[in-house]
Amino acid sequence: MKKRHFFRIADFYISIVFENSNQNSISLLPSFSVFETEQPETDCLLFTLTVDDNLQPAQEKELIKKCDTGNGDTLVYTLPDGGYQYIIKDIYNNPCCLLHTNKDFSLCTCALNGTATMRSFGLNDALMLIFAFRGSHQDTLLIHASCVSHSGYAYPFIAKSGTGKSTHSSLWLKHIQDTELMNDDNPIIRIIDGKPFLYGSPWSGKTPCYKDIKAPLGAVTRIDRAPANRIERLRPVQAFASMLPQCSSMKWDSIIYNNICNIITRLVETVPMFTMHCLPDKEAALVCHKGIAGSGS
Repeated sequence: MKKRHFFRIADFYISIVFENSNQNSISLLPSFSVFETEQPETDCLLFTLTVDDNLQPAQEKELIKKCDTGNGDTLVYTLPDGGYQYIIKDIYNNPCCLLHTNKDFSLCTCALNGTATMRSFGLNDALMLIFAFRGSHQDTLLIHASCVSHSGYAYPFIAKSGTGKSTHSSLWLKHIQDTELMNDDNPIIRIIDGKPFLYGSPWSGKTPCYKDIKAPLGAVTRIDRAPANRIERLRPVQAFASMLPQCSSMKWDSIIYNNICNIITRLVETVPMFTMHCLPDKEAALVCHKGIAGSGS
C-alpha cells in the first residue's frame, strides 16, 4: 500500500509518495519532520516525487554531464521526452538513487539502493535537486550558504567550501545580540511580489538546523579570508558573479539556467551585496554587522 506525505517548504507544498516497500519510508527523511503538513486544500503542488524501487534505467538516454558534488558523483542524462535521468552516488561511489524527471521537474520518480544510510542520502539529494530546478520556475533559488537572522532580517554568508561561512555565522551568534541561525548550508531564497525572502530548509549540511522559518533578505555577504578585517560593497557585476556559483543550476538546460540568472539579476537590483575580507575573530563579526545591518533593509 502506497503512503503519501505532504510538506510545506518555503511556502510551497510538495508531495512524496512511497510505493509499498520494506526499505523505504518517511523515516529516511528525519530532517523533513518539522515541514510535514496535512494535505493542502489546493491541488497546486510544486512537485510530486514517487519513490518506487521498481523504476529501471531508461533504455534511450544520452549522458550530458558527470557532476562532482563534493559528496559523490551524479551522472546526468537527457531522455527522449525532454526529461532527465540522474544516477546519484555517494562519496564511496556507490549508486544510491536512480531519478527520472519530466522537463520542468514537476513529476518525478526515483528508485533507491543500498543500506538505509545510502537510501537516505540518495533521497535527500534527489529532493534537493528537484526543489532547486523546479523552484527556478517559481522565482526561487536554493543557495549554498550559512545564514543568520538578526533584528528581523536574514543575512546569508556565501563562499567556497571550507572558507569559513559557518565560522562567521558562529561569530555572529556569539558576539551579536538578537542573532539566530536559520540554516547552515542550503537556505532558500524566494522572490514574492518583488520582495526577496529567505527560508530555512530540510537541508543544512553537517549542522542539524532544520527550521520552518522566514525573514526578509537583508543583504548577502561573501566571506573572503584575509589578514585584516574589511568590508566592501560589491558592484552589480561583481555581485552577480559572486552569487551564481552558489546557486544550484544546470547550464545545459537553457530554460532553468536563464531562470536562475534572471532571479539573481533581480536580487542584485534589490538587495545589497558585500565581500567581507576577514579573520575568524570577534572583530570580523562586529565589522560585518556594522557594514551590512541596515544597509538596505
